Amino acid sequence: MAEIKLNVELREGIGKNKTDKLRAEKIVPGVVYGKGVEPKTISISEKELHKVFLSAGTNTIIDLVLGSENLPVLFKEVQKHPYKNRYTHVDFYMIDMKESLRIQIPIILEGRDDIILQPSVLTQQLNEVDIECLPVDIPQAAVYNVTEMQYGDQVLVKDLDIFSNEKLTFWTDAEELVATLQEPREEVEEEETDETIDAADVPTVDETEDEGAEEADE
Repeated sequence: MAEIKLNVELREGIGKNKTDKLRAEKIVPGVVYGKGVEPKTISISEKELHKVFLSAGTNTIIDLVLGSENLPVLFKEVQKHPYKNRYTHVDFYMIDMKESLRIQIPIILEGRDDIILQPSVLTQQLNEVDIECLPVDIPQAAVYNVTEMQYGDQVLVKDLDIFSNEKLTFWTDAEELVATLQEPREEVEEEETDETIDAADVPTVDETEDEGAEEADE
């Protein structure tokens, strides 16, 4: 059983009118599906959904409490209103605790604010790694501490703390670049030229035409 639980209810009826009414009552419509599992339409308190989603994220197993059932799931997709801070729909993927699954794990670079070499520019190229493992072995994150990095240093997938975990299969290439540390570039200002051109020295269109006419007369 998962440590985090979320109470949900079966949702009867579908359609825009039904879902709009739920949202007006701060209830979020959702669906639970999985391999070989008949999808279930559900509804969740928006307040509880927000609390659990902030805590669990997308790679932590939670239990959906549906009546007498505890359904082990992962957040699959969470939809939000384009400009209101409101949830509009949520998808959960039901998992089999005995079957491995493929999942993306966030990469966290620890010590960003404590890099010894200063000034410096830390550039993160990769934000997630793709792994496969049993649900019970899913790590919270892939971590690397950047405090001691030097100019030109590179962090590769194989440098992440979870790479040595034999329970994980990595689908992201071990040599893929995660981050680099570089010396800041100095901005070179263009030197202002001392030479100035007097406006009187620039021929006007009429003057140019007159000179051309004189040459033609000659």
